[in-house]
Amino acid sequence: MRAFLTRLLHIARRRRYLAIWSAGLLVIVLVIAAAYSPFSPLDRLNALVFDTYQRLKPRESTESAVAVVDIDDESIRQLGQWPWSRTVLASVIDRLAAEGAAAIGLDIILSEPDRTSPALAVAQLESQGFQVTYPGSASDLDHDRILAASFAKAPVVAGLVLAEGATTQPPSAKAGFAFAGENPAAYLPSFPGAVRNLPVLDEATPGLGVFSFPRQADGVVRQIPLISRQGDNLYPALSIESLRVAQGASSFVIKSTGASGEFDTGQPGMTALKVGEFEVPTGPDGRIWVYYTGEQASPLIPVHRLLGGPDPDLSSQIEGRIVLIGTSAVGLRDLVATPLSAGFPGVLVHAAIIDQIVTQKFLTRPDWAIGFEIVVAIGLGLLVLAFLPWLSTFANAVVAAGALAISVGVGWLAFTGYDLLLSPILPAQTCLLAYGVGSGVRLLLSESEGRYIRSAFSHYLSPAMVEQLVENPDALVLGGENRELTILFCDIRSFTSISETMEPTELTVFLNNFLTPMTNVLMESGATIDKYIGDAIMAFWNAPLDVPEHRQRACESVLKMLDALEKLNQTLEKPVKIGVGLNSGICCVGNLGSRQRFDYSAIGDSVNVGSRIEGLTKQYGVSNLIAESTARGVQGLAMLEIDKVMVVGRDEATLVYTLLGGRERAQDEEFIELKRLHDRFLANYRSMCFDAAANDLALLMKAAPHQLEKVYSEYQRRLDAYLVTPPAAGWDGSYRAEHK
Repeated sequence: MRAFLTRLLHIARRRRYLAIWSAGLLVIVLVIAAAYSPFSPLDRLNALVFDTYQRLKPRESTESAVAVVDIDDESIRQLGQWPWSRTVLASVIDRLAAEGAAAIGLDIILSEPDRTSPALAVAQLESQGFQVTYPGSASDLDHDRILAASFAKAPVVAGLVLAEGATTQPPSAKAGFAFAGENPAAYLPSFPGAVRNLPVLDEATPGLGVFSFPRQADGVVRQIPLISRQGDNLYPALSIESLRVAQGASSFVIKSTGASGEFDTGQPGMTALKVGEFEVPTGPDGRIWVYYTGEQASPLIPVHRLLGGPDPDLSSQIEGRIVLIGTSAVGLRDLVATPLSAGFPGVLVHAAIIDQIVTQKFLTRPDWAIGFEIVVAIGLGLLVLAFLPWLSTFANAVVAAGALAISVGVGWLAFTGYDLLLSPILPAQTCLLAYGVGSGVRLLLSESEGRYIRSAFSHYLSPAMVEQLVENPDALVLGGENRELTILFCDIRSFTSISETMEPTELTVFLNNFLTPMTNVLMESGATIDKYIGDAIMAFWNAPLDVPEHRQRACESVLKMLDALEKLNQTLEKPVKIGVGLNSGICCVGNLGSRQRFDYSAIGDSVNVGSRIEGLTKQYGVSNLIAESTARGVQGLAMLEIDKVMVVGRDEATLVYTLLGGRERAQDEEFIELKRLHDRFLANYRSMCFDAAANDLALLMKAAPHQLEKVYSEYQRRLDAYLVTPPAAGWDGSYRAEHK
């Protein structure tokens, strides 16, 4: 039989390995295919991972090449409602130019004429027939021309918005473009139109840059295009255009795939953008990943401070820097979400890009990133599958966790060490799903094998041993081990009389209703149910699993069983009583029985003593008796010593105790007094001071709870006998039980 079983399982396991690996490989293929479908959330999940990278390790703050002039709430309070007069902006531009700004970028759009301009009022008067005499040049009355004049004299980069819903044609770009490789106008996405400044301003400005952010699915600004397209025209971003003007460069050099020194992927796309002495790596669509700092690096100058009196610190904050003019005012709605903040001024995004370019600190999602992630996913998925059929469930979980840690670790090391954006999402998904599906297939096959073995051997082995055989055929051996156990016996008082009043079906229901709550209490306390013997239960603690406080748990379980019995009695016409005995000692425990049938059980002298102690509960009229071997390991419970008794079949006496309650009862003054008087009685009784013992017993019988009435009646009977015929000299107070 053993050889046949081994061969049977060997065949089943070979097929199981093939099924597990096949299912796992199919999952790997499906996960990778689904990850790059149009409906996959992979890009969104990757973006969240890259956000987490930045939150954990933001770009180090260095001395910034950018200063920001902030149209903040305080400036609006002092200077009035936005938009301000163009003469105010002209004063800002003039002051910045005077302080030595290398370039002045405007993160604002000026698409409408200045409503405060006197030229508008003059034009309205003249349209109504009035004659107006000008004190000077008519251009002095046009605030827009005043601002245009300031633009022309300073290194200004005006803003431009390219938008999907716009139809206005943008002005011509101020910079020229040279191409190494294909012209990006052939492959970059095109915007239909723009929101532009007044023509007089766009014509006067030395630079023109796009400051609008592309639409993001979740609204978080992670990537910004450095080059945008409208029709056949290319436009630089505000950040890169400000760098061009600051360096005095006239054009950009755009590198694309297929250019000399650039790898040709077969798909047209940008690889880098060069302006002056700076070269910036880009994605195929001309975008750059924004790498944010954890702290504000650029000096932040409120407009009202710039327009105030002399400020000696202002020159050091402006001179030689690129100055961006934008707003942090909540009401002007130029706050965007970034990986580090839910409300970040848009102008600071452009400042972060400029600082990245100046410090040459870039985040890169290389062209090979997707292929690398697929290779890692396949490799780690195969690693998980390779061990899955062989290792235990826990060990396989450790392997899967290790593969997951590798995927996360590779991505994190690539980010921290090389500024590369590699995502662990695809490898992690592949590992977890391959592990989950493979484990599921393994479980299903194991259950199928188990059902076959149960069907084939249930007629020969006990159910418990069949389950062990399913797990390990080598368990088909006899034997056991010596362990210290706490053994419990419990049965119903007068069960024979009760059973005679019931039909068999009624008796079955009654027993089930009794055994179920008792078993629940025992199993919840970590006990092993050895067997049911009619109305009796045998259980033990500390095997097969270690239970360090098995004595304490056993005693607490007795109290809970009594509580459960009280609830059961509320549903019965005639309440029932039980007797519970506990004993602790070394037992032989294990698979005990014959070669045809055996169960997990315990045998030994300690088991026999436990059974005898349970039988003594009838003689003493108590619900439970606890052997000294168990009682000495129990603390905090209301326990009284009952007697020193030699059970049937033993010449050695053992102390027995009874439990009257839990921790609250043990601290009750009434119980403390009862125990004091009870212990004094036993001391007088065992020292053969029977007159003193009789006096104590009389007091106890008046004050004792009803649970001890039969105990004291038994002692009264003995005292009456000993007063007539005292025990022999050397008597130690022990009593020999006459019945089991």
